[in-house]
Amino acid sequence: MKLRQVASAWAASLLALSPMVVQAEACQGARTTTKLEIVIEGVRSSRGLMTASLYPGDKSQFLIKDGALKVWSVPALAPETHMCIWLRGVGSYAFAVYHDANSNGRWDHSLLHAIEGFGFSNNPRTLLSAPSYEQTRFEAKGAQTTLRVRLRYP
Repeated sequence: MKLRQVASAWAASLLALSPMVVQAEACQGARTTTKLEIVIEGVRSSRGLMTASLYPGDKSQFLIKDGALKVWSVPALAPETHMCIWLRGVGSYAFAVYHDANSNGRWDHSLLHAIEGFGFSNNPRTLLSAPSYEQTRFEAKGAQTTLRVRLRYP
């Protein structure tokens, strides 16, 4: 009888955790024929959220307020966090992500440097400013595109 109670408690705890796992693995948006899988590398801790923005193939929309096609978050998971989104089709896009370690809903930084980790598609070097759209632009060419994005921390 004791073993059955332990097994029941263990199963209940797995079910309680399963919505978080499903959320991290489920693709964002309405299902289409084009999927973008993103692997965020170099995640330092599993605290907080990984917040991503997907931008259209229009450089005038890159990194501006309301310029993203989609902004979404998943629980951070070290050393890699996986994200997924259904794209509207093949074409050019850009991707940006930051590790919202304190879950306050914004990327924390000072005037001189980042406080939380961040990254972009194509992993461009960033010194004193954000990269250009051209540096981060990638092509979604088929049914599935996979990006590997390396986080940079201060």
